[in-house]
Amino acid sequence: MARYGMLIDLNKCVRCRTCYVVCKVMHDIPNQFESGKRYARLKFVEPEVGKYPEVKRHFLPYHCMQCDNPACMEVCPENAIFRTKEGLISFDPAKCIGCEACVEACPYNARYLNEETGTVDACDLCADRIAEGKLPWCAERCIGHAMMVGDLDDPNSDISKDIKRTNAKPLASHFGTRPKVYYAYADINAVPL
Repeated sequence: MARYGMLIDLNKCVRCRTCYVVCKVMHDIPNQFESGKRYARLKFVEPEVGKYPEVKRHFLPYHCMQCDNPACMEVCPENAIFRTKEGLISFDPAKCIGCEACVEACPYNARYLNEETGTVDACDLCADRIAEGKLPWCAERCIGHAMMVGDLDDPNSDISKDIKRTNAKPLASHFGTRPKVYYAYADINAVPL
């Protein structure tokens, strides 16, 4: 069985936010609620690294880290969060009671409560598309080809080779969740999580 993950190559990312827009459109995610909260499966952080005059600003897209040891799944009282046969963390909105236990448990702040539906939502790497042999919408539409999805357990897969070649690392591996989203050419220690 494949163990799918994602590599985001920040040298290829052109900061266009196409991944964000296509995700919101294809998953019918509301733009903004009256409360002023903005919700999306895919978010961005832009940490500043260094000290004047050697300051750099990074641009980092992030979403559910598809953890091998997901904190969100452990705390869901209704078993609404599950692992697909492709190894992806997905969810069943029909089972979700909107308690937000998974939102609180996620150390990556990658889950949110959709106030319109009363259920929690998060990126599942378009599990339905991967099951059909397609790429997630964000990776398919990325104009810089910065997002790669593949089998992390296959040393001959393109993603495994690129992770090794670029020395890509996951964010905040100290959380112990064993994330399966890797970043190439990122100062992951500068990301405020």
